[in-house]
Amino acid sequence: MPGTLLLDSEGLSKLYLKDRAVMILVQAALEEGTRVATTAMTTLEADYERVHPARIRWVLSRIDIHDVTKSVADEAAALLRNHHLRGHKYAIDAVLAAVARTAHGPVTVLTSDPEDIGLLCGDTIEVTTV
Repeated sequence: MPGTLLLDSEGLSKLYLKDRAVMILVQAALEEGTRVATTAMTTLEADYERVHPARIRWVLSRIDIHDVTKSVADEAAALLRNHHLRGHKYAIDAVLAAVARTAHGPVTVLTSDPEDIGLLCGDTIEVTTV
């Protein structure tokens, strides 16, 4: 059943760097018709220091990039308040979680931070560790 695979910054960084495990997951998702996505904020957080700009452009052209709209920011802020979290340490995770909670399901988030993402996403979102 097609759904959504969301990448956090580590997942996106590994995709930039052609990490075999992440590339296999993303390719399998695409072949199954699963939407592969991330957020505009995640693209800023991802490590691109050792990656050629053409590679970054190519990767980003193949996945959906969610804008951080006012409604997404409001939902992220509500998640932070509800879980008594604040600050930049959690802001980007909260935006990713807000997008995950409204994405076409089933939704899987590929992350290096399963504890925080799992807390913010809730029980209906599958969290897989990079």
